[in-house]
Amino acid sequence: MFLESIATAVPPNGYTQADCLDALRQSSTASQLRPGSMGLLKRLLGNGASGIDQRHFCLDDLAPVFDRDAQELNEIFEKQAPELAASALTPALEKAGIKASDLDALFVCTCTGYLCPGISSYLAENLGMKSSTYLQDLVGLGCGAAIPTLRAAKGFLAAQPEAKVATVAVEVCSAAFYADDDPGVLISLCLFGDGAAAAVWSNDSAPAKWKADHFTTIHQPENREEIRFVNAGGQLKNQLAKTVPGLAAVAVEELYQQRQSEPDRVLSHAGGRDVIEEVEKHLDCTLIETRTVLSECGNMSSPSVLFALAKALEDPGDDKHWWLTSFGAGFAAHACEMHRDLTAAT
Repeated sequence: MFLESIATAVPPNGYTQADCLDALRQSSTASQLRPGSMGLLKRLLGNGASGIDQRHFCLDDLAPVFDRDAQELNEIFEKQAPELAASALTPALEKAGIKASDLDALFVCTCTGYLCPGISSYLAENLGMKSSTYLQDLVGLGCGAAIPTLRAAKGFLAAQPEAKVATVAVEVCSAAFYADDDPGVLISLCLFGDGAAAAVWSNDSAPAKWKADHFTTIHQPENREEIRFVNAGGQLKNQLAKTVPGLAAVAVEELYQQRQSEPDRVLSHAGGRDVIEEVEKHLDCTLIETRTVLSECGNMSSPSVLFALAKALEDPGDDKHWWLTSFGAGFAAHACEMHRDLTAAT
């Protein structure tokens, strides 16, 4: 399948890591944490150690989020997720030169909240899609969801070659904030931000257009407890083990060995500074776009790898082959490749 357009969106409210630390201090949560926990937060948020300059949240005031219950947090997701998704999909459609009513299918992935019917139903209504548009929501795939979502879109296009398809990855990570003395939970508070990425796809080939293919995946249920959401009194609590950077790098390396050819660039999910360093070491590469995404937006979960793709598309140069990877809960890792034929454009 061929990429028609891509667009990304973040909420207008940007917070530096220092802002996030101040918000935590102002919440009642701060008084409930052990001194050692607050010390860890100060180290991660106060001295640039995270590799993150700012994050964006669907909140005008960050401090109260730490005191909200499960009902209030999911209400944030219910309101903000469709709006944030639309703010990415709308410009993607405009770039592709089509209307929402031209779409034959819409695939949406998320893991930071729950809606039934899913986000796709709200997007279809709010953007004016035709009633016959196929809607599919992928949930439970965590940070790695974007590439499996692209794979689902490719399957639809294989069945209906004339179709126009959109994919959206959207996460309201601020609706899944949870605080206690677990180091993994505290690290998560220092990493995640809100964001969405949308792309339009078709089977219409043209010179220099990017083609997505060669999808691969690996899942390791024996490592499920290393990184996943768990239910904590009805709230989503991120369970994050210190083994995750190495686990991710080894899985990604296994997928990388299955690549079709040597890529001009590797574009990865921005899991965090330690994760990026481990992936770079195992693949012997430099993840320039991924580091930029982490710095500007933090870890947005599923949209992150598509943000890296959008960054690369700003200046593709003479590149002809990119290798994309995402990974997360499961434990699972995924990859795909993107190619373009520049000789046909001359």
